[in-house]
Amino acid sequence: MSNNNNKVLVPEAKEALNKFKMEAASEVGVNLKEGYNGDLTSKQAGSVGGQMVNNMNPVRTMRFERHNRISQGHKITVKYAFSLTV
Repeated sequence: MSNNNNKVLVPEAKEALNKFKMEAASEVGVNLKEGYNGDLTSKQAGSVGGQMVNNMNPVRTMRFERHNRISQGHKITVKYAFSLTV
């Protein structure tokens, strides 16, 4: 049973997705060309895909101090990392 998740659900968006992929590739320094890019290493292809995901779902971080629940009078720094998906 084949599961192909690479289908474009909205055909009109294909050009925009290609432009987005090219922009992500230039941000990470990978030279993509139109059409087949089978000469890319796995690392290069993964860095392009990772950059696309980072641009779509950026991770937000927040730091704040709160009182330590164990030691009275001490504060600790708490860091939360989260991403918003729409």
